[in-house]
Amino acid sequence: MAAKHRVAGNQALVWRVLGGVALGYIMLLVVLPMGGIFVRSFQNGLAGFLEDVLQPAALASLILTIKVAFGAAVINGVMGLLAAYILVRFTFPGKSFLNALVDLPFAIPTSVSGLMLLAVYGTGSPIGRVLEGFGLSIAYEFPGIVLALLLVTFPFTIRAVQPVLETMDRSLEEVAFTLGATRWQAFWRVTFPSLIPSVLTGVTLTYARALAEFGSVVVVAGNIPLKTQVAAVYVYGEMESYNARGATSVSFVLLIVSLIILLVLNYLSGIRSREGKSRPNQEVKVESSAIPGKETRSEGVS
Repeated sequence: MAAKHRVAGNQALVWRVLGGVALGYIMLLVVLPMGGIFVRSFQNGLAGFLEDVLQPAALASLILTIKVAFGAAVINGVMGLLAAYILVRFTFPGKSFLNALVDLPFAIPTSVSGLMLLAVYGTGSPIGRVLEGFGLSIAYEFPGIVLALLLVTFPFTIRAVQPVLETMDRSLEEVAFTLGATRWQAFWRVTFPSLIPSVLTGVTLTYARALAEFGSVVVVAGNIPLKTQVAAVYVYGEMESYNARGATSVSFVLLIVSLIILLVLNYLSGIRSREGKSRPNQEVKVESSAIPGKETRSEGVS
């Protein structure tokens, strides 16, 4: 009995040590750097922080970053949902290869992504010359920044939605089909409501990633102040100019925005977890407005 108590005590001590190591690791890599940015940003008080952030080039880079990140998040939210649905619900030649290709932006350096876009849409490329003939320029312009962000953030919504679609009970869709619903009606009325938390998760991850993108944007955007200079590139330029306080002030704004996004993401994850627990007992209604000529009826799921 005494030996068992000693073993249990040793195991508890080991787990306490491991817990302390894990907490220390988080403190060193996350908490302390965040505290350092906060201290450096406000070393001259709130007035100094506002002076740095409200510099014309700094403010323009923040506004541009928020705008292009929002645009990329919305576009990839819609297209990512569509791509995930096609990959899960349909069978076609090359599906496995296409599914593996989705993760390519995670595997290659972002600067390479920018060079890929320049090779296809740059001024010297055939497609670039055709677009310029219509008065549309991609490289070193606003559309190029959005395109770069779309490429590097493409997988987030797909990989957030795909597992949910794969584990979703398809009997509800089949009920809708037997009642005369089209595939679009079944998707919109039955499938999509269950996917909303996953789509929002993918969109928030896309937005957070787009806020911090540097490698692909610096190649495509051209780093023109007040025009195509995003916040991450502005921070790099300020560090190169030995203006550490100005760089950390803009970085602190991006940090706050990212923290807000993470809080929203955790809230959405909680919603998805609660919905997953309640789903076995939920009752799904197929409404008559979705299925012409049919009465509203309910199908219980046990």
